[in-house]
Amino acid sequence: MKKIILFTIVLSSLCLPAAAEMRVSDAVVTTDVVERNPIDSIQNYPSGVERLYCYTHVLGGGEEASVTHVWYLEDAEMARIDLPVRSSSWRTWSSKSILPGWKGDWRVEILDPQGDLLGTVNFTLF
Repeated sequence: MKKIILFTIVLSSLCLPAAAEMRVSDAVVTTDVVERNPIDSIQNYPSGVERLYCYTHVLGGGEEASVTHVWYLEDAEMARIDLPVRSSSWRTWSSKSILPGWKGDWRVEILDPQGDLLGTVNFTLF
């Protein structure tokens, strides 16, 4: 009888779906987000822009999940923004005001709740 119960427990655990791992399916820096979609994807852009957005499509999240966008100019952290992820397919974005003198290589790192890197978006302001 114990063997049957043990076999049933092992078999049941093999049939359960694995927990979905959160991942980024798409991430871009854009000049605007309209109707929950980026209007463009920039890699090089004039520094006169007043605001940029980092759009991220996350898969595998849940009701209590989140991602963090960390904006860097060269190696200096310029902003850290926590964003909720409320379903297994969630589109979210952060924005960053840009001052005229902030030229150079930028990146936005996308982190999971544990601080692990899910993705990076690089761009340059000239």
